[in-house]
Amino acid sequence: MLPLVAMLMPNWMDPEYLLTWLGDWALWGTAAVVFIECGLLFPILPGDSLLFAVGLFIAHGTIDVPLWLACVILTVAAFLGNVSGYYIGRVLGTTLFTNPNARFLKPKYIEETHAFFEKYGPRALVLARFVPIVRTFITIVAGAGKMDPKKFFVWTGVGAVLWATGLTLLGHALGQVKFIHEHLESAILLIVLISVVPMFVEWFLAKRRARTAAAVAPKHAATTNHLND
Repeated sequence: MLPLVAMLMPNWMDPEYLLTWLGDWALWGTAAVVFIECGLLFPILPGDSLLFAVGLFIAHGTIDVPLWLACVILTVAAFLGNVSGYYIGRVLGTTLFTNPNARFLKPKYIEETHAFFEKYGPRALVLARFVPIVRTFITIVAGAGKMDPKKFFVWTGVGAVLWATGLTLLGHALGQVKFIHEHLESAILLIVLISVVPMFVEWFLAKRRARTAAAVAPKHAATTNHLND
């Protein structure tokens, strides 16, 4: 990939590096990454950019797999990943998220995901697919909350199709555009940058919510004290 990207991210976050390194196993390796990110509590993986890159590579001829087969495999991986996360949530609840200094299983991730779920209801299972970190933990929240399995399977299935198939098809379609075909590295760089935008947006919103809560707390305490007096 471009030198700038190589300096800004580790190799395992670079979709071009991963797909090249995996070689003939590129599709199955991507399916494994998608499965892990969607259900096994490891949120910092390049799911979005990998799906897009697979589509680009198929259009480019680097990955010699029928597009329909790639879409089916990646969609199934995304669906099964979420199902795994759901049952982890049903069995363990949120007991894994107790250490605020943990690297990945931070309590705040569950709190933010729960708020996301409360805001959008079952639709959150579809919308969360496009929000890094949230897509990993939304299934834990659904499982811990004992969401009806049938309803969960329907909504997470819709999300899997829109996310996995949608991004792969988008990458394939753009990969057939002459300009993008001739500037593959730049196209992958762009999708990597786009895929991390939601992380920065969520980080900014979380900071703003924290500042708002900190500002409101003293006023609330003062009002309560005044009423008690």
